[in-house]
Amino acid sequence: MSSMRRREFIALASGAAAAWPLAARAQQAAMPVIGYLTNGAGLKANNVAAFRKGLSEMGFVEGRNVSFDIRGTEQYDQFPALALELVNRRVAAIFAFSLTAAAAAKAATATIPIVFSGAGDPVRVDLVTSLNRPGGNITGMTSLGVELGPKRLELMRELVPRAGVIGVLTNPTGITSLGNMTDLQAAARSVGQEVIILNASTVDEIDAAFATAAGRRSGGLLIDVSGFFINRRDQIVALAARHAIPANYSIRDFVEVGGLISYGHDLSESNHQAGVYVGRILKGEKPADLPVLQPTKFELVINLKTARALRLEIPAKLLALTDEVIE
Repeated sequence: MSSMRRREFIALASGAAAAWPLAARAQQAAMPVIGYLTNGAGLKANNVAAFRKGLSEMGFVEGRNVSFDIRGTEQYDQFPALALELVNRRVAAIFAFSLTAAAAAKAATATIPIVFSGAGDPVRVDLVTSLNRPGGNITGMTSLGVELGPKRLELMRELVPRAGVIGVLTNPTGITSLGNMTDLQAAARSVGQEVIILNASTVDEIDAAFATAAGRRSGGLLIDVSGFFINRRDQIVALAARHAIPANYSIRDFVEVGGLISYGHDLSESNHQAGVYVGRILKGEKPADLPVLQPTKFELVINLKTARALRLEIPAKLLALTDEVIE
């Protein structure tokens, strides 16, 4: 808990308290403890509720027969220390919200079961041996975000077909960033699209990245998958509006606060499945025997009010594919 900015974490934890009323309180000696390793996005009420729902479907209810130890940070280099704290407490299982958190947990223990929920390819970053047979003490849910990057690029090119340059905002401290950027650049080369990579892992770097994008006259901007960016969605959406840059985001949370368009899966769906998996493990199943799951549906969400503010006409073909339009 030491690594997240104190004021911000207190606010997040307070917001999560209603959804997780007994967390880290009144724990009984015989009650298994689940470690919850997360960035601030993992404490969003809907993500917490989805995880608890999955657990309850397996017969585990907080305060009755299971309890939680929540460790959160916005600084990814603090995940290893937080993971070690959970290991030293001898938790029964660890839920890691993001592949970066999962990598830290895996490095800290080879015996405590780990279930992750995140975007990216867990095979590519050596979290699991394969999706069907993960091996070891770790399994989970992934959206395979590296495959979504090229799709988001395609959607952006449909929105702004005359864009000479498209920027890509990524958090280089995330374990999947390098692979995501490699695949995205390959996709851009295949269609002759110039892209510029904009790295940001702090608040100030996000501001600087948008200034660079504006200076390079980026016709559009892709926001890579990152829990840090989800935490900073208000800042990012406001900067996109200030610089009048059409932006494509990884999840609908951005569009709900004024972002233009998102294409991705529902994080709460993955958290729900993660809760089910943790419950199955507490009942005796092994992570190595539980295949890594992938979402079956991806949603396209467009904010028409933002499109009008940008004087951007959404192609009819794109509107026909949209799962939800926000007015």
